[in-house]
Amino acid sequence: MNLQRLSIFGTDNIGVYIYTNNKYTVVPRGLDSETKENIVQILGTELIEAEISRSFLLGIFISGNDNGILLPKSTIDDEFRFLKENLRDCRVEVLNSKVTALGNTILTNNKAALIYPEFNDIEEKIIKETLGVEEIRRGKIAQMITVGSVGVVTNKGGLVHVDTSEKELKELEKLFGVKIDIGTVNFGSVFIRSGLVANDKGTLVGASTTGPEILRIQKALGE
Repeated sequence: MNLQRLSIFGTDNIGVYIYTNNKYTVVPRGLDSETKENIVQILGTELIEAEISRSFLLGIFISGNDNGILLPKSTIDDEFRFLKENLRDCRVEVLNSKVTALGNTILTNNKAALIYPEFNDIEEKIIKETLGVEEIRRGKIAQMITVGSVGVVTNKGGLVHVDTSEKELKELEKLFGVKIDIGTVNFGSVFIRSGLVANDKGTLVGASTTGPEILRIQKALGE
């Protein structure tokens, strides 16, 4: 597996800023050329520089898979048009919900999605249709309702909060159709998404992620 440690804007919380699937990686404007080249080399995607809600926190606001991308209702019209034009091989939709941190509240791969328990039926339907998933379920991971913040799942594997029970792991594996393991990032953080950006081609981890954590991540993500 292609894997590299990375810091951006002086922080190891790279997942706060970056969204990726197997086609596109969306990053904040203002990254240096070397960092952008490294991201493209590791993740093997087209790179799109953008903003959401006039913010650089793209990883918090965006959720999606290879089929579709969900943006929060705080997305400004010109931002939506820009992403719609540039993410041309994905369906791009704005989710009209009071929940705006979609990256923290939706965990998805191409097969399924686990979502924040407080999404309503209409929001759940829109999420399912946009992502084109076979199955969608509301739930928690290790008693955490912000399921997108404590896990990363690809079409090859997944890593979730270290306190996830064996029963939960089996349920998640059945839902997503891949092997899932527990772990941490950035020297012990349970907020997996904040320090891990991954697709089926490669993985970026926060620079303070330790060697043992990296070995666990590589194993969990199918390598």
